[in-house]
Amino acid sequence: MAEVSEIHAPELKDRRADALGDLRHLPDEIILAILANIGARDVSRLACVSSVMYILCNEEPLWMSLCLHNAKGHLEYKGSWKKTALHQEHLPNGYVEPHGKRLHFDGFNSLFLYRRLYRCHTTLDGFTVDNGKVERRKDLSVEEFFHEYDGKKPVLLTGLTDTWPARSTWTTEQLLLNYGDTTFKISQRSSRKIKMKFKDYVSYMKVQHDEDPLYIFDDKFGEAAPGLLKDYSVPHLFQEDFFDVLDRDQRPPFRWLIIGPERSGASWHVDPALTSAWNTLLCGRKRWALYPPGRVPAGVVVHVNEEDGDVNIQTPSSLQWWLDFYPILDEEDKPIECTQLPGETIFVPSGWWHCVLNLETTIAVTQNFVNSKNFEFVCLDMAPGYHHKGVCRAGLLALDKDNFKNGKIDAFCDKDGLNYPDLTRKEKRIRTYRPGKDPDNQNARKDVCENYDLWNQDFCYDIDFLSMFLDHKKDHYSSLWSSSNCIGQREMREWLCKLWVGKPDMRELIWKGACLALNAGKWLECTSEIGAFHGLPSPTDDERLPVDTGSNPVYLISDSVVKLYVEGGLEASVHSLGAELEFYSLLRKVNSPLKDRIPDVLGSGFLYLDNGSYTIVPWDGKGVPEVIAKCNWISANCVENGFSFGVWSKIYFEYKKAGATYESISLAGCTAIWPYIITKRCKGKIFAQLRDTLLSEDVLNLASFLGEQLHNLHILPHPSVNNLIHLPFDDGFMDAISDKISIPAEWKIFIRTLARKREDVSNRLTKCGITNRSYSLLSPSKGKLDFTRLKSVECVYYGTRLWLLTVAVASLTGGDPIPSSLMEKVDEYLPNDFTKLLNIFQDENGQDKVNKHCCWIHSDIMDDNIHLEPCQISTCSTPHAIDSSLPDNGSTDGCNGSTEKVSWRPCHILDFSDLSIGDPIWDLVPIHLDVFRGDSSLLKRCLESYKLPLVRRTSQTGLELDSKFGRLSYHAMCYCILHEDNVLGAIFSLWEELKEAKSWEEVEETVWGELNNYDGFC
Repeated sequence: MAEVSEIHAPELKDRRADALGDLRHLPDEIILAILANIGARDVSRLACVSSVMYILCNEEPLWMSLCLHNAKGHLEYKGSWKKTALHQEHLPNGYVEPHGKRLHFDGFNSLFLYRRLYRCHTTLDGFTVDNGKVERRKDLSVEEFFHEYDGKKPVLLTGLTDTWPARSTWTTEQLLLNYGDTTFKISQRSSRKIKMKFKDYVSYMKVQHDEDPLYIFDDKFGEAAPGLLKDYSVPHLFQEDFFDVLDRDQRPPFRWLIIGPERSGASWHVDPALTSAWNTLLCGRKRWALYPPGRVPAGVVVHVNEEDGDVNIQTPSSLQWWLDFYPILDEEDKPIECTQLPGETIFVPSGWWHCVLNLETTIAVTQNFVNSKNFEFVCLDMAPGYHHKGVCRAGLLALDKDNFKNGKIDAFCDKDGLNYPDLTRKEKRIRTYRPGKDPDNQNARKDVCENYDLWNQDFCYDIDFLSMFLDHKKDHYSSLWSSSNCIGQREMREWLCKLWVGKPDMRELIWKGACLALNAGKWLECTSEIGAFHGLPSPTDDERLPVDTGSNPVYLISDSVVKLYVEGGLEASVHSLGAELEFYSLLRKVNSPLKDRIPDVLGSGFLYLDNGSYTIVPWDGKGVPEVIAKCNWISANCVENGFSFGVWSKIYFEYKKAGATYESISLAGCTAIWPYIITKRCKGKIFAQLRDTLLSEDVLNLASFLGEQLHNLHILPHPSVNNLIHLPFDDGFMDAISDKISIPAEWKIFIRTLARKREDVSNRLTKCGITNRSYSLLSPSKGKLDFTRLKSVECVYYGTRLWLLTVAVASLTGGDPIPSSLMEKVDEYLPNDFTKLLNIFQDENGQDKVNKHCCWIHSDIMDDNIHLEPCQISTCSTPHAIDSSLPDNGSTDGCNGSTEKVSWRPCHILDFSDLSIGDPIWDLVPIHLDVFRGDSSLLKRCLESYKLPLVRRTSQTGLELDSKFGRLSYHAMCYCILHEDNVLGAIFSLWEELKEAKSWEEVEETVWGELNNYDGFC
């Protein structure tokens, strides 16, 4: 047999090791993840380091990430993401490719880069699927829809849009003609809010080759282009929407215009708050994949914060999921699928997982809604805690051993063939894969499918079953509110109250929802017990829900107001009531005019549950009731006469709470005790209900009124701290900041508390937007992981997707309202010695004197703590009081239906439970930011009536008045930064332009500059 000569091609040397050095040990995806977190200019420089860095640093998806991370305002695509990013840096075009053409190198390959390149250029012409698993129906009646599909399964509906003008006008060409210069919001995986003009977006769609293209997903399209709202109407099957009772600016986002090119789409998710949705396609084709509630798709990770229940979902893009995960699923594990065609409407029930991929350029409109079928699920999702949220989304994967000890859950699991030993066996197959040990990911793929044994078990999306996972130890009023909830706490209570009034025939259902969301049954029972003890009438059906304002349960019963103190726990509640009662006693003693502006107190005390029965203990604020004396947080030095839990005791408690080393106080044996107060009900309305309807003159009068009442509050004598020897002020609490000065004890306490708040201010402000706490990661392929146990960076494969776990936490920074440039400067801006805020000087005798007045401060004068009463005015008359029932909600034109105008005048200040003693400037923070919404003219008007000096300026002052400590604006800004509430979030919401501020001084001048014009009346 003749020999066959072999021709060997010259072997190419792998240039990776030499070109990357020590970085060669990292996978390409990790290197690119690192590059994505540095600036565009630095990436351009790194491209010059070596051939491999040149290849990595010129990858378009990297430049897309860099560009979107730095995008500000309107985005204009320049033909490539590198050109667009460098254009943002204001660099000339020559920097994009100095040599005029791209360089090419051999001896290097990357499976990661190849896959990403393939996804960027793949076409989806043959991606259509229709296996009949989603029914197509036409001419469906409301009754048929309600009984066959609503809350049960998806359905494709035809014929709903036959009369819509959008069927012919919502094409790319027509929209470009009519709305080319209109700006729309862009959805992408970026914390930045990105917008594009529609004509620029169409230009981008025509030339882009992105694996996850930009996607118009705009919930404000009706405001940007009102004409679009006339082109369609809500189909008759979805007319019932409980959010309709809210004003447009109050209701959460609910409708979206959706436009996207081929390969764009929505990755796996469950709709917000477990709402249902309809989606109508006007142009193009969409491929849908859906799983029933509780069946987490492969490759998807659900994070549920154990403290506030915040839900965050990590998922590959829709295209990547279909290319990388879909092929490895067994046939029985694949999702329900369909291809949506123009004119079709798909209904997605509450709790269903769904993923959408655009097969070509598509235009659609979608709305989420709450109706009688999903209302209880929406309320459940807004209940405090985290476990029920995990079960609603991840099903049985969210259950641990403790849950299976519950007899009801055992019965449920036995019924469906699953018990805890089965779960344990599945968890034992969970393993962590690291790069290099399974290069082809075969084990990871096998692991995904094996764990679907658990995933495939029947899951009962039943409200009675899901409510079993509520954490009854957590309370709506005292628990952290999840940022993933679709509305705020107060808005949620207001929503329930409006439903209660507006839908009386559905009160049985609304009551069930209220009991899930805020445990309304418990608070009504407590209030009824208190009312019966004090001779109040039983709550009527109209009075069964607490009012929507405030941070504690408040009930309006006949002519009385019953408030239970729960915020912050029992110790905080006792101090709040104690300080409030001490303050009211002082008002009566000195006969202050402020007492006429505060509702009369009709009763106060404690309600506690003992052996299944309630007991009432009246309390006037003096002494220590026996039920409280038994609690383990009571100090042995606590005196039993006087106001034992008065304002100084409250301040000491808050000082301890402000310290980083403060241990959470155990409330064992004291969890069923609720302080309460009963006050006379004011006639009229709170300012929060009237803000948008008040006449301009009424608002000016309100500002003057607040200045007068602050004056009356700040001149009141306060208790001497030196008389309260029972408080443990000898543990360093009373130490002076500086040994060289001597200041009054009350100022020492104030300064020491500020110093404690400063110690961890950077971390505290960071947590306003990033939650770095323990998370449960739930996935059918990986069971559970715990961030708190991660001591170093670990990479875990989910199928073919590499996840960098430590980056998963950082990805939650999207809600951070504080610019990073300011975060870096906060420690430099705040003073190291807060005594400098007191403007201390030495008198002729060499004694240290403080140029500020230490006084009572309310701390919480906000729009829901100001009461107004109605009056009538004509063009020639002066205001006179009228019956409060005349204008129910006010009116835009200030009329009550007759020829007379309706005016409102402030009459009462409410809720003194946040009382403290300190700098009077502290009271201006909530007034200016919440009541006045940053209006400097109203702040000026308020100060004109205040007529007290905020700082006494003397010739002996030790500070230069042109220094930062001489600026009242600096004092106020420091208090904003140190405030326990998210005051900075309010500032950056009111002044959007300050998100681009370069210094705290810029923020200070914008927000508080008017203060520097105030000299006061010395």
